[in-house]
Amino acid sequence: MTITDTPTSRPIAPPAAISVTPEQRAARLLEAGTSWNTRIAADASNAHLTYKVSGEGEGAVASVIRAGKHSFLVDEPGALAGDDFAASPVEFALGALISCQIVVYRLYANALGIRVDDIDIQAEGDLDARRLFGIDESVRAGFTEVRLDVTLTGPESSERYQQLRDVVDAHCPVLDLFANATPVKVSVSKG
Repeated sequence: MTITDTPTSRPIAPPAAISVTPEQRAARLLEAGTSWNTRIAADASNAHLTYKVSGEGEGAVASVIRAGKHSFLVDEPGALAGDDFAASPVEFALGALISCQIVVYRLYANALGIRVDDIDIQAEGDLDARRLFGIDESVRAGFTEVRLDVTLTGPESSERYQQLRDVVDAHCPVLDLFANATPVKVSVSKG
């Protein structure tokens, strides 16, 4: 069963500010990589990053999430008590995986001299809602499986793109979050 009523088939156009030519992308990736390598070579502690995100409840089960200067809404469909104003937490998790994959594909394609004209990634995740609703504590609360379908277009051979995939999978931070256990510390306080 798919929890989304009707998937949108209309692509979302990126703002003009993020439309870049392949040459501009390559220059920005090179500049960022060079800058980070210089910083880390000077002091390895510069490689350690801490990300901070906050959220507040909104509506029935929605959340307003703030990450730096950005904010976005996360909700659930009506079938899960939401107002369906935004994608669900698990859809955002899949979206985070897709977007991180795209970043790392671009980064390593540029670093390895592998031409990638376009990247399209589809993600699916299977979730057993019995744990969510307290029906069966023996099943996992999160995804039981996640599938990524990555389509790369460009002049390179399938073998070259498979080599790129291997490098991307070894270096993608969000894929690592999905594939490996990450310690999570939770504290609750009365406000």
